[in-house]
Amino acid sequence: MSGILAGKRILVTGVLTEGSIAFHAAKVAQEQGAEVVLTGFGRVSLVERIAKRLPKPTTVIEMDVTNPEHLDGLAAKVSEYFGDDEGIDGIVHSIAFGPQGAFNFLEADWADVSTAVQVSAYSLKSLTMALLPLMEKRGGGSVVGLTFDAQIAWPKYDWMGVAKAALESTGRYLARDLGGRNIRVNMVSAGPIKSMAAKSIPGFEELADVWNHRAPIGWDLADPEPAGRGVVGLLSDFFPKTTGEIVHVDGGVHMMGA
Repeated sequence: MSGILAGKRILVTGVLTEGSIAFHAAKVAQEQGAEVVLTGFGRVSLVERIAKRLPKPTTVIEMDVTNPEHLDGLAAKVSEYFGDDEGIDGIVHSIAFGPQGAFNFLEADWADVSTAVQVSAYSLKSLTMALLPLMEKRGGGSVVGLTFDAQIAWPKYDWMGVAKAALESTGRYLARDLGGRNIRVNMVSAGPIKSMAAKSIPGFEELADVWNHRAPIGWDLADPEPAGRGVVGLLSDFFPKTTGEIVHVDGGVHMMGA
């Protein structure tokens, strides 16, 4: 199979439904020639059912990014799936979670905030370091995280916005420290998508309504594929010297003035 990811091996996290950006990143990656392996947390059987809707068969590795044992064993499980020890070329980080308390900025306690930051931001570093030996075997690679524009204090998003700012900063520091190993780390800042994750955000409809009025080229809340394509572009060799960058796939909302 030919394509911009021909011959590459990619690990994708965060596939929960067919309507998620992670699913479409995995789908487009396969269509572009990559071998893909997924990770799942909690509802692994659900992820396995969703994985059957991808163009090619794959497997799902259970992984909790807050569990050191899962992280320590991840590289071995990925190598076992591919049937050798030749490494991987890319990682898609699509992991975020905030307890309900994190969506009340003034009232949130540290337990809720620390959970949001650990799962949504620190996990980028944890996941990358867990798979670093496999990427080094391929002479480097690309890590792509999914964020939601942290330059803005969005309505209702509260401490999750802070966690996304931490995620973006984590990406820059990883890009700095891993550049010498030929590993690029970039972000796709996507517009809002009506996904399972969105249902857990109080006031999501109010936040998302901004895109109905301010996206100069339009935005479809039900179409995750543009963001998935952005992820695949950054995974490919078409951006060999781009790192520490945030690519906005949001219909242009990020650059609109008041």
